[in-house]
Amino acid sequence: MARNKNSKIIVDGIFSNNAVFMLFLGLCPALATTSSVVDAFGMGLAVLVTIILTNVAISLLRNFIPNEIRIPVLIVIIATIVTVVEMLMKAFLFDLSQTLGVYLSLIIVNCIILGRAEAFAMKNNPLASFFDALGTGVGFLGALIILAFFRELIGTGAIVIKSLTTGQVIFKLPLFEKYAISLFTKAPGAFIMFGLLVALVSFITTKIKERQTKKAKLIKQNEAEAALKGEK
Repeated sequence: MARNKNSKIIVDGIFSNNAVFMLFLGLCPALATTSSVVDAFGMGLAVLVTIILTNVAISLLRNFIPNEIRIPVLIVIIATIVTVVEMLMKAFLFDLSQTLGVYLSLIIVNCIILGRAEAFAMKNNPLASFFDALGTGVGFLGALIILAFFRELIGTGAIVIKSLTTGQVIFKLPLFEKYAISLFTKAPGAFIMFGLLVALVSFITTKIKERQTKKAKLIKQNEAEAALKGEK
């Protein structure tokens, strides 16, 4: 029972409550750091680690945090963890941390992290808070990678894999470099691609809901027919 509940928490965080494509949260780093897959992966990973550590820490301390000053306390905890994550990235992934720049520090005020801390971690045990953070963080990471992949592909006309530590190109597969639209590697392209992906996600979710509704109606109809036959 607990395993099913934890699985549902993770799945909801990745899909039905995806922070970027469903709730439209954290759009500042989502649009600004997705010009390449490497940058998107770095930002997504930083947010994933931060939200997991934050949720667990706040859940452990929730009974000691006064309700009147909970928001400032949550921000201090988040800021402490973000500072540690930023220092580690500068130590081991210096080039990537320089590329991400101020957006690493801005994780402190990321509404996704503060929102999950306030809405979930403050009300649930550490294990449930861990799974909630895992689902939300993986959903955010996946959304950034998808957005960055299509932006980089259309913007450069090639599939490029770079080293996380040095930023150097490890693998490059040219596809349509002559016809690449460089706009997609810039800010306007981020908004355009985001809009297209949101439209696609909305279309898919609508179709899934329609199928589920039809299936539920069919089941009810079959049950009603079976009940009538039983009465006869």
